[in-house]
Amino acid sequence: MSNDTAATLARVPLLTGLKKRDLSGLAKRFREHTFRAGDDVTVEGRTGAGFFIVADGRATVRVGERTVSSLGPGDYFGEVALIDSGPRSATITAETDLRCLGITPWEFKPFVKEHPEVAWTLLVALAARLRDAESRA
Repeated sequence: MSNDTAATLARVPLLTGLKKRDLSGLAKRFREHTFRAGDDVTVEGRTGAGFFIVADGRATVRVGERTVSSLGPGDYFGEVALIDSGPRSATITAETDLRCLGITPWEFKPFVKEHPEVAWTLLVALAARLRDAESRA
């Protein structure tokens, strides 16, 4: 699974610029998670410690009662959970059977310390999510 995982990671904007060797090392830290259609992957307001990349399937993102986006292969969620253990900002529900690759903060933090360029990309992604949330408010 590691080569397949590394190929999936290479398509994630958050991880652009990483060398193939570094992606392979990071891939070993990810675990596969599967969800059935209709399952909640995350629930708004509940704590969660994980960052997920959609490998196969589709999911819906809801904030409150409002659907705000849809996720498919290559999309990711939970990047804020890599930084803090606060409550989830949205509910993610599997529209179809869903296969995700996930990593916990305690697995990701050592990698970021070794590859600080990922930290900057993560900050840019978080800033974009913040701006998007502010524009919807």
